[in-house]
Order: sequence, then structure tokens, then C-alpha cells
Amino acid sequence: MRQLNLKKKLPQMILLLLLIGMILCPLVTVFAKAVIVDGRLDLYHGWQAIADAENIETVCNSLLLGICVVACSSVIALPTAFLLARTSIGKHRWLDIVFMVPFMTPPYIASMGWILFMQKRGLFQQLFPATGSWSEGFFCFGGLVLVMSLHVFPFLMTMMKNAMQNIPASLEESGAVFGAGAGKRLRKILAPLLTSNYAIGALLVFVKTLSEYGTPYTLGRRIGFYVFTTDIHRYATTAPIDFGRSASLSSILVCICMAMWLMQNAITSRTSYQLINGKGSRQARSNLSRAGKIGAWLWIALVLLIAIGVPYFSIIATSLIKLRGYGLAAGNFTLEHYQELLTTPKALASIGKSLFLAVSSATICSVIGTAVVIAVRKSKGFMKKMLEGMSLLPEMLPSIVLIIGIMLFWNAIYKVLPLYNTMGIMVLAYVVLYLPYTVQYVTSAFTQISGSLLEAGRTFGGSPGYVFRRITLPMISQGIFAGWMMIFIIAFRELVTASLIAPPNTLVVSTYINREFEQGSVSLGMAMAVLCVLITTTALLIFNAVTRKRSEV
Repeated sequence: MRQLNLKKKLPQMILLLLLIGMILCPLVTVFAKAVIVDGRLDLYHGWQAIADAENIETVCNSLLLGICVVACSSVIALPTAFLLARTSIGKHRWLDIVFMVPFMTPPYIASMGWILFMQKRGLFQQLFPATGSWSEGFFCFGGLVLVMSLHVFPFLMTMMKNAMQNIPASLEESGAVFGAGAGKRLRKILAPLLTSNYAIGALLVFVKTLSEYGTPYTLGRRIGFYVFTTDIHRYATTAPIDFGRSASLSSILVCICMAMWLMQNAITSRTSYQLINGKGSRQARSNLSRAGKIGAWLWIALVLLIAIGVPYFSIIATSLIKLRGYGLAAGNFTLEHYQELLTTPKALASIGKSLFLAVSSATICSVIGTAVVIAVRKSKGFMKKMLEGMSLLPEMLPSIVLIIGIMLFWNAIYKVLPLYNTMGIMVLAYVVLYLPYTVQYVTSAFTQISGSLLEAGRTFGGSPGYVFRRITLPMISQGIFAGWMMIFIIAFRELVTASLIAPPNTLVVSTYINREFEQGSVSLGMAMAVLCVLITTTALLIFNAVTRKRSEV
């Protein structure tokens, strides 16, 4: 009996060991590098690196940036969520898709678009020459906060919109019946019911801000504002390389993110309310006056203009400009930059490598993630918790920390497994970062499968393999495909991984754009950015078309 149980648990144990090697070992290596010097434990060395005045400034900068981005995102997201959830504007479903465009835009590309628009002799000054140097005031801490907020506010907006839609109209009507005005109903009814969802959304925005590398690297460095990610990257890539300091800052970043997760769990556990039950309910709707509708649409237009219009106008216009010195002048537009991209071996090679990394990492994640979900459903107790927790751990950690850990760990065992400094290490890093997407999508698909279907397959003599192939796999295939497509889109434009562990002279789309932008070939870099967005958008449209067709069958 014990041998039979051990045989059943063997695949789960192998899977757990694989996850430990891929995720936990690199993470432990980061903490070890921070406190182990020359083979001995040296806590003072780690504390000295943390207490360094420059590093303390970096920590304070990161925390300040995170708080300000949460505040700015709230200012943008809350009114927008209210308009989409509680007014007639919400019936325009195309707005839900349009408001996800900032998320689908790589943050470093959007940041470059703002730089090109607001810089000296930039597009803004060309369009509005009477404003003088007014636009150059954008290059400050406030400009950095705005650009980062425009990327992350859709997370908070979507979460708050869904929460508002789940609040029955009867609750507010009851308050009105008992004499509560609009302000009191907002304070006593809406605000408490939305606190839990806001805490989750605000935490997500805060952690993503602390973890973001693209915007602080492109815009933050320009204004001399350094944060966790830029300093971690600098210590790990710029001579003299100091992995000890990089690991120390990574350790602080992990601890802050974990503390924020615990705080969010504490808030949500005390402020969660069950609003959906078996009883029917209708959504509350606010009737806008004619002036109110005009104001609402003006707000929507303003948000879309600054979140999508400005960066995309800058990117597309710059990619078409022949001579930058002439700017937006008649006859100064050309498609030569796109022609150069499609005929230059280095540009084509970077696109090919990005496609290879995106396809291979998405495929491997789909296989491992599906195996993890199946193993979790068959496991109990400690094994189940370990498999589930380990597979979702990368979602709770800043990506740059995991990349530093992968660098340190695989460099340490290079003589055993010479994977470091190859394309293989990039595929591995992408798999580690994006495995949670597959796990979440497949888990969601599994929850819709009735256990009676699987029992019926086994009752009629189907082997476990047959039941999986003919019943389980077809029913979870849409979840697997959704996870695959999401990983493909994000991996195709990934910057921090490629900039840290790409082999020498290896360029992918993101590093190609960044290199051309820094070296002055801005139009060529923006042409590649346009191609990047077109490829990922096309992939998303194909995914939506396929899923819509499958749902109609």
C-alpha cells in the first residue's frame, strides 16, 4: 500500500522539485548573496549595504513614487469607474476594450512617447510654438508619476468598476428612504463596501510601481530620480559589478512587497462583504443631466487623450519622420524606417528571437502550469499547499528580483549545468515569471467542470489518461489557450529580463528599441515599437475572435 501511494505521489514530488529549482532556489540565492561574504555569514555587510545613504535614498524614492502613483491612479480610476459602472456611459462596451490599451502598451514605449512629445523642440512645441518651453517642465517627479499612473490605472479602474456593479441599488435606496443625502450615502454605504476592493487594487498598483523598470529607466534616469529597479539593474550590469548590493536591495524590495500583501489581506479580511447571493438584484444607475453627460464625456476623452492619444501620436509620428530636424513639416514623412526594419538582418533577428522566446515560454508554461493544476487537484494537505504556493509565488514578487536570483543561481552551478549566458536561460526566466498566468487561467477553467462528468468517464471504464484526453483537456483548453496568449503578448515585449540576462550581442524587440532610442536612431526605434504593438494587438484580436467563435459553438 505504501509503495502504491508513493508511486502516485512521485509525479507530484518531481513537479514540486522542479518548481523549487526554478523558483525557490534563485530566490534563496538572492537572500544568501546579501548576507554571505567570502563563504561566511556576514549580517553586518548586508546591513552596511542597506544603510548606505545612497540606498536609503533609493528606498525612500521608491516608496514615495509608489504612494504618489497610487494617489494619482485613484484620481483617474475612481471617477472613470463610476461613470462606466453607474451611468448610461457604461452601455458603450467598446470603452472597456479601449481602456485596456494603456495596459497592453509596454510602459517603456509609452514613456518614450511622452519624452518625444514633451522634450525641447519636441512634438508639443512644434504643434504649439507659442507655448515656448512650457512643455519642458514635464521632466520632473510629477511627470514620472503621471506616466506611471497612466499605465497602471486600468487595473484599479476595472476592479472598482466591477465592485460598483455588484452593489445592489436597494442598499442606496434604503439609505435615501431614511433621509441620508448623497454625501452621507457615499460615506456610510459605498465607501465601506468598496474598501476591500480598493485595498486590493491599490496594493496591486503599489507593487507594480515598485517593480516597474521600463519607465524609471527611460524617464526616471533623465530627471535623476533613481528607484529600486534602476539601482538593482545598475549594480548588476554596470562596472564595477556589485551583486551584493543588488541582492541587498532586492531583499528589501521583497520584504516591502510581502509586508504590503499581508497588510492588504488584513484589510480585506475585515472589510469584505457578501453582496451576491441567490436573490435577484439590480444595479444602481445615476441619471446624468445634459451638462453632466457633456462633462462625463469630456472626462472620458481627456483620460483617453493623455493615456493613449499622446504616446501613440508621438510614437507613430516619430516613426514616419524623415529628418528629425524638420519635425512635423509637409513632405518630411516617409516609410523608409519600416522598410529598413524589414530588410536589416539585426532588426529581423531581434523580431525572430522575440517570437521564439514568446512562443517557447508560453508553450512550456502551458505544459507545466496545466500539470501543476492537475497535481494540485489530486493532492491534499502539505503537498497541495506547496505546489499551489510555489507556482503562484512569482506573481507576488518583483520580476527583477527573480531575474537577479536566476542570474546568481545559474551562474553558481554553471559547471554542472552550463545554461547561463545562453538563450535557454532567457526561456527559463520567462517561464518562471509567467507561470502564474497559466496556473490561474487553467484553475479558472477547472472550476467550471462538474465532477460528475469525470466520474461518468471513469464509471464507463475510461482510464485516467483517456478521461483526461477526451473530457478534461477539451474543457480546459480555452483556459490553456488564454494563458498561452497572455504570456505570448507580455513575453514578446519584455525588457528587464532581456536587458539583464540576454547573451552577448543578442537583441530582442525591447532591447532593440531601447538601443536605437539611446543611440539617437529614434525614428527607427519607434518604427520597431509600432511593429511590436501591431504584433501584440493582432495576437489579442485573434485570441478574442477564437474565444468568441468557440463560445458560440
